[in-house]
Amino acid sequence: MTNKIYDRKPVDELTFADDGMFQEVMREPQICAELIERLLHIKVGHVEYPELEKQIKPFYTTKGVRLDVYLKDNEKVIDVELQCYPQDALGKRTRYYQSMLDMDTLMKGQDYTELKESYVLFICKQEPFFADEEKKKPYGLPCYTFKNTCAENADVNLNDKSVKVIYNSKAYKSVKDEKIRTLLQYISTNEPGKDAFTNRLSEIVEKIKENEKFRSDYAAMNLHDRDIMRMAKKEGREEGAQEKAIDAARSLYENGVSIELIAKSLKMTEEQVKEIVSAHAKEAVTV
Repeated sequence: MTNKIYDRKPVDELTFADDGMFQEVMREPQICAELIERLLHIKVGHVEYPELEKQIKPFYTTKGVRLDVYLKDNEKVIDVELQCYPQDALGKRTRYYQSMLDMDTLMKGQDYTELKESYVLFICKQEPFFADEEKKKPYGLPCYTFKNTCAENADVNLNDKSVKVIYNSKAYKSVKDEKIRTLLQYISTNEPGKDAFTNRLSEIVEKIKENEKFRSDYAAMNLHDRDIMRMAKKEGREEGAQEKAIDAARSLYENGVSIELIAKSLKMTEEQVKEIVSAHAKEAVTV
């Protein structure tokens, strides 16, 4: 059975929401800034060139994180992630990304009092939250915004300057703000409608598809992912070799492959993969 998550589309079938294309379109700072301004209701000033798939790895023994798009100006740092498929523990994932943004700032020698406003923005093509997980009963909101407030008095704000915003593009029809609705509709359906910005995104996507360098890079990325899958199957399943599976899990993790993918590829549980990675980290410290 084909794993749909890693069975990459041909270049000509790519949409704005597909991995690889999203990052490529967001290379344009003005496009990146406008998307953020629409979805976060904030003004993005002069920004540094957005870093794509930025890797933050504070220490050699820790798990790093690859951010889809990392943007900053004089006052804010913003991470933008587009999720085409459901993610386990999405809340903990946003918490981890948030901590990595702060760590990236502090590693540059700044004091915690100098931390900028921080935004973690997830755009999901599938409903991210369910009132009943077992029955998969969705909350159905188009946007979920999380800030740290006081449980005893909601008027008290911790004022830690961090915000996590998660959009559910599938619920675009219930959005009142026309600019946000058309953007989410485009992400969900690939139909740009009459909105000037989404039509601009669509034009950029079509132009990128014709770019020979992108086509070549995308093909190389495709082959790399297929090699990872082949390696996982070979190392993890041939002859049921447990030691080979452990070595494969370690190797894949060190090459930036997610725990979820390692578990799926090697037919392990995520807990087993986490134990292998944790034990390997402890061994590295004692060496």
